[in-house]
Amino acid sequence: MKRAIVIGAGMGGLASAIELAGRGWAVRVVEAAAEAGGKAGIAVVDGVEFDTGPSLLTLPDVLDDVFKAGGTYLADEIELLPLNPAFRYVWPRGDTLDMYSEPAETLASVRDALGGEAEAEFAAFLKYSRGIWDAAAPGFVYACAPTLFGVVRMGVSGLAALSKIDGMRSMEAAIRSRVRTPALRDVLARYATYNGSDVRRAPATLNCIAHVELGLGGWGVRGGMYSIVRALERVAKRCGVEFVYGHRVERVDVRGGQAVTVDGEPADVVVVNADVGAVTTGLLQVEPRPALAVEPRSMSGWNGVVRARRAPRVGHTVLFPERPYLEEFADIFDRGRWPADPTVYVCAQEPCHRRTGWAEDEPLFLMVNAPAGAEVDGVEAVAMRRLVGAGLLGAEDAVVWRRTPRDLAERFPGSDGALYGAASNGMFSAFKRPANRGAARGLYYASGSAHPGGGVPLCLQSGRQAAADILADFA
Repeated sequence: MKRAIVIGAGMGGLASAIELAGRGWAVRVVEAAAEAGGKAGIAVVDGVEFDTGPSLLTLPDVLDDVFKAGGTYLADEIELLPLNPAFRYVWPRGDTLDMYSEPAETLASVRDALGGEAEAEFAAFLKYSRGIWDAAAPGFVYACAPTLFGVVRMGVSGLAALSKIDGMRSMEAAIRSRVRTPALRDVLARYATYNGSDVRRAPATLNCIAHVELGLGGWGVRGGMYSIVRALERVAKRCGVEFVYGHRVERVDVRGGQAVTVDGEPADVVVVNADVGAVTTGLLQVEPRPALAVEPRSMSGWNGVVRARRAPRVGHTVLFPERPYLEEFADIFDRGRWPADPTVYVCAQEPCHRRTGWAEDEPLFLMVNAPAGAEVDGVEAVAMRRLVGAGLLGAEDAVVWRRTPRDLAERFPGSDGALYGAASNGMFSAFKRPANRGAARGLYYASGSAHPGGGVPLCLQSGRQAAADILADFA
C-alpha cells in the first residue's frame, strides 16, 4: 500500500486525501490548527457559530466529484440552497440591482433597474463570458497546469485557443468595450476580486467568472459553508484517512530527487496543502528549495462579523463606493493601502445558509478588500458607518469578531495575508502559477496558491489534480 502525507486540512488537502484514500492509498493529514478547513473557518461568540471564510459555493460538480471518489454523493452529504435574490448591489445614491439564481430572472432585474439597453448589454456579455469558460475550462481548470511552451507547441490550434479565451487584453478593457452602463461595469469589474486580482491588469479570460456565478449558479449551504468541511472530513475518515491536528510540519526531506519524509516520517508522496510562500521562504523547509511564483500578491482583506438586530435581508449585499470603483484597485495595487472609499461586502448567514443566530440577533459577515500585509487601522469604523448610513445596520449593532491581513499572515505562514496566492495580474499569469506536480518526485502542491487558483471549487480542483498527477506518476 502506497503512503501519502498531506500537509494541511484545507479544501485542497481534504480533496487530495479523499481521492487517494478512495483508490487504496494510506493517507495521513497533518494540520497545524485544531480543526480542518483552512481559510474556510468558523468562530463561536456567545454560543453562536458562524463562518469566517468563503460565503458562496459555485461549481458544485467539482465537490460532487470529490464525494464520488469517497464513495458517496454531494446530495447525500450536504444540502445546497438556491438564493433568490442571490446578490443585491447598492450604490451611494440609493440605486439597487438584484441578481438571481436563474439568468432569465437576473436579466429581467437588470431591465427593471437599468433599462432595456442595459439588459441587452448584459445578455451579450454573459454569452461572451460563457464562450470564454467553454474554451478555457478544459485546459486551464480541469487539467494539468498549462505551460506557454505547450500552447506554442500546439501551433495554430494553440493560438486559436488563446484567441477564444480573450487573454491578450485586460478584464477592464474587455468590459469597457462591451458594456456602456456604469452600474454593470461596476458589477462585472468586481469579479476580479474573486481571485484577488486587479481588474485593470488581469487577463480578460477571468471575465468567465461572471458565467460561473450567474450562468452556472451560486448556492448557499445549509448550516454554513463549514458544513462542506465537516462533510469532507467525515467522508475522508470513512475512507480510512488519519488526521493529526495541532502539529505544524517544519520539514520535508528530499533525497535523490525524491520526497521521502515529513518531519522524519516516511512517505511515498507528500502533498503540500499550504501557501506555496511557506516553501519559498523556508518556513516549510524543502531542500533544495524550489522556485515558486508568489508575486504579485493577491488581495487580502479586513473581515468582521456583526451581531445585528434581525431584519429582512438578502443573502449577499455589496455596497459600492462614492468614488469610481477603479480607484479601489489603484489604492490596493498601486498605492499599497486599503481603499479610502471602500466597497463593503455583507453576507447575511441566516438567509444565505440557514445558520441560527442569537435570540434576537443574526451574524453578518463583512469584508473590505485590502493589500496583503497592510495595516487597516480605521477600516472597521468606515465600514460600519457606511452600513449604518445605508440602513443595513442599526447604530447599536456591533462587531463581535474581526480579522486583519496581519492576522491572516500569522495564521497562514508564507502568505503575507494574501487570500489567493499570487494575483492574476498579467496575460501570462496562468502559466506562472505553481503546478500541482513539484520539481522533486513525490512532492505535490494542492491549494489556492497552486494551479488552478483560489476559491472553494478551484481549491478542491487543485487537490483533485494533485491526486490525479500522483496516480499517474505511481501507476
